[in-house]
Amino acid sequence: MNLLTFDIEEWFLHREPEKHFEYDRYLNAILNKLDEQKLNATFFCVGEMGRLFPEVIRKIRAQGHEIGCHSNIHTWLNKMTEAECREDTHRAMDSLEQCIGVKVKSYRAPAFSIGENNKWVFEILAENGIVRDASVFPAARDFGGFPNFGQKTPCIVQYNGIRLKEFPICTAKLLGKEMAYSGGGYFRFFPLDFVEKEMKKSPYSMCYFHIGDLAPESYGVMSKEAYEVYFKEKGTMKARYIRFIKSNLGKKNAFQKMMRLLDDNSFVNVFQADQEIEWDKVPVVTI
Repeated sequence: MNLLTFDIEEWFLHREPEKHFEYDRYLNAILNKLDEQKLNATFFCVGEMGRLFPEVIRKIRAQGHEIGCHSNIHTWLNKMTEAECREDTHRAMDSLEQCIGVKVKSYRAPAFSIGENNKWVFEILAENGIVRDASVFPAARDFGGFPNFGQKTPCIVQYNGIRLKEFPICTAKLLGKEMAYSGGGYFRFFPLDFVEKEMKKSPYSMCYFHIGDLAPESYGVMSKEAYEVYFKEKGTMKARYIRFIKSNLGKKNAFQKMMRLLDDNSFVNVFQADQEIEWDKVPVVTI
C-alpha cells in the first residue's frame, strides 16, 4: 500500500504574485497527472489557504482528492503552547471546512512537529474531529522527530483516553541511522531507483511532497529576520546557509522524478488507506 500526500502552504507563505503563477502551474500539472493515472491523493492544506486562496483548495477538492489539515499558518507545533495550538487547530479546521463544505478528518503537523514533548496535540486533534493523523516521524531529525514511537506502519495512537489512527512516515536504516526517503528533501536527495526499491520492501509506504520542493526554481538565503520569525530560533549565518542548501539540494530534476514515480507505481490517499486497513489487527501505541 503506497500512500500519496502533498503539503500545501506555498501560496500563503510566499505572497509574490509571480510565485503564485509558478505554484498554480505545478499544481495543475500534478492534478492532470493524477487524473491521467486515476490516482487519489490527500492534500494537507494550511487553514489560511481556505481564507486567502479558496480557489486553490476547491480546485483540488473538485478533482476528487481528500483535503486534510496542515495547521493554520504553518507554525511548528513544538514551538506553540497548548493554548496556541488549540486556537490554531480550531481556526484551521473552521477555515478549511467552510471552504469545502465537508468535515476534515485527516491531519499532518508542519514539519512532522509532534513528538515526546507535545503529545497533548493528539487530544487537540481528537477534540476537533480528526480521526486520521500523518504527523509522526518515527526517528530523530533536525526538527525533533519521535524516535521512541516504535512503529513505521499504520497503528492506533492511544493517549489520555483518546485513540487516533496514525499513518507514520516510513524510514530506512542507512549507515546505522533511520532516515526518511520518500518525500521532502529526502526524495530530492536519493535516486529514484533507491526510493522505489525501499518502497517495495514494505507493504506500506508514505510519499509526501511540497510544490516548493519540486519546482526547479531556487530559493534564496533567508534574511535573519525572516528566519527567526519562521523558525523561532536564532538566525545565524550558518543556520541560514544550511537551510538554503537543504531547501535547494536536488531541485533541478525533482518534479520529473516525481512524475516518473507516479507513472510507475500505484497509490491511494489517506482516506482510501483507512478504508482498506483492518484496524483491529494493527498495533496500539500508548504514549
